Amino acid sequence: MNIKEKFKEKRLLISFEIFPPKPDYPIDTIYKTIDELHSLAPDFMSVTYGAGGSTKDRTVEISSYIQNKYNLTSNAHVTCISSSRNEIENISNSLKENNIKNVMALRGDYPKDYIPGSLPSDRYKNSVDLIEYFKKNTDFCIGAACYPEKHPDARDLNADIDFLKRKQDAGADYLVTQLFFDNGIFYDFYDKTQKKGISLPISAGIMPILNKRQINTIVRLTGNSIPKRFMRLLEKYENNPEALNEAGMSYAISQIIDLLSWGVAGIHVYTMNKSSTAGKILESISAIRGVLTNERKIS
Repeated sequence: MNIKEKFKEKRLLISFEIFPPKPDYPIDTIYKTIDELHSLAPDFMSVTYGAGGSTKDRTVEISSYIQNKYNLTSNAHVTCISSSRNEIENISNSLKENNIKNVMALRGDYPKDYIPGSLPSDRYKNSVDLIEYFKKNTDFCIGAACYPEKHPDARDLNADIDFLKRKQDAGADYLVTQLFFDNGIFYDFYDKTQKKGISLPISAGIMPILNKRQINTIVRLTGNSIPKRFMRLLEKYENNPEALNEAGMSYAISQIIDLLSWGVAGIHVYTMNKSSTAGKILESISAIRGVLTNERKIS
């Protein structure tokens, strides 16, 4: 089933995101994680690219494993920043051949060794171009990214939401947010999208922070703000890895419970390939999830 239809049928979707092993690591190192995540019965599982599309072939292979071994809906990331149009067509054909029906259409990050002028001249320049390609040439259900605190390259949040409206108009079927740590920012973002005429279901991206190194990397890459309450936790327990792990998990769970009570359409867990993390989250919200699952879908 495609993800768009799942959003129509269910009050709440739970999804996980994983990333392929680096090219010099055996691909089967991820399969045990997938097996364990599958046992948690998510509604779908997303598979990312490496930076600059460095693991695109592995993304297809892993997405196929999820889809065809378990009949679990897989969502393959496709980025266009460093791919020619012919490469995008080949990836698209490979996904179809492997029975994959859902894609996340993304611009992607520039390659680490990027040199100006080195990218394919015929590439799709941004995610809107890529969404238009998929809409015109495939039957994929198309996901797109959104950024409660704006994309790092956007002029401001309003301009970024205007661009998000273009993604919807180009044919995107649902949205998944960049991770965030302040639910108030997400609620404000959601209200702004509604005023701009964006009506797609939005799944909220949550990543439990289990060590101080993670937060430093995330802030550097995304520019996300860190609420004072969360920063106090990080500072208090930064020299006690076990306590920081527990505090970070508790913070993420409290975020999710608040989002569920608010009425979010989906929770997308950035698992960092740790099935135990996803398992703890689902165990902690099992009662609430059960109530929502039994509710009639509200249109």
